[in-house]
Amino acid sequence: MHIRTGIVRTFTLLAATSLVLVGCGDDDDGGSGGDGDLSGASLTVGSKEFNEQVLLGQIAIIALEEAGADVQDQTGIQGSENVRAALTSGEIDLYWEYTGTGYTVHLGHDAADAPTDSAELFDQVATEDAENGVVWLDPAEANNTYGIAAAADTAEELGVETLTDYAALANKDPEAASLCAAAEFLDRADGWPGLEKAYGFDLPDSQIAEMDEDVIYARLPQSDPCNFGEVFETDGRIVGNDLQVIEDDKSFFVKYNIAMTVRQETLDQYPAIEDVFAPISELLTNEAMQELNARVDVDEEFPEDVARDFLEQNDLI
Repeated sequence: MHIRTGIVRTFTLLAATSLVLVGCGDDDDGGSGGDGDLSGASLTVGSKEFNEQVLLGQIAIIALEEAGADVQDQTGIQGSENVRAALTSGEIDLYWEYTGTGYTVHLGHDAADAPTDSAELFDQVATEDAENGVVWLDPAEANNTYGIAAAADTAEELGVETLTDYAALANKDPEAASLCAAAEFLDRADGWPGLEKAYGFDLPDSQIAEMDEDVIYARLPQSDPCNFGEVFETDGRIVGNDLQVIEDDKSFFVKYNIAMTVRQETLDQYPAIEDVFAPISELLTNEAMQELNARVDVDEEFPEDVARDFLEQNDLI
């Protein structure tokens, strides 16, 4: 996934390996049916370190505990590769991952070759990863991919609703199409260079300001120094700063739909895991994730509190 910032709980992979693996599903002698009952199950939940991941991890922990499982919390592992290694080695049993990350990072494909259809991408990732003993449960609609955004009133004033509109503006009035973006996005083939090529425009370097991602969200409402900026589409600061994500009408950006990944061995032992997460995934839209993330990123609520409130409000606990 993309490099993100947020609340960091210092769980390194080294620390993870020092824990006794009583939390992992393959250490339990019993099994559980497929009716959402996980009584007697021992499971370990992981996550990456940024806020959305920690929040999703807490949702998983609370839901599994409600189903009767004894759950160990190893949320906050630094980096996609480390949390994935924790899963495949059996140090954790499950964590939320993104289809785009599965395709590019874990399966080693070129982002430029990724299917543009979310379902097709998910099916390919799930099929290939099954060979690694990893099961991808049904994905959520929420898609934490790259996006281009502007203050809602700025987008309206400039008449930009789609990236095709933005490309036309960039070709006609480059100053009005000014962009703020992080260095990684400006360099990645699946970021700015590919976007310009796909939509047929070339914004002059003089109209591009490189800055830290966190700063972009704070500066776009004032259109200072740019009218448009790089964002991640489920980020809570989109809601908190009244930003509008410009529609990617050519589906250029790789999809990063959220899905629970589980060790095959764990799911075989506790098939009820699938029943626990099916209704949760159905509720995780972009709008829902933006609102939940905003409570953590903008309102500074604790992820555990937001997670529990989400589950309670949807009658899942």
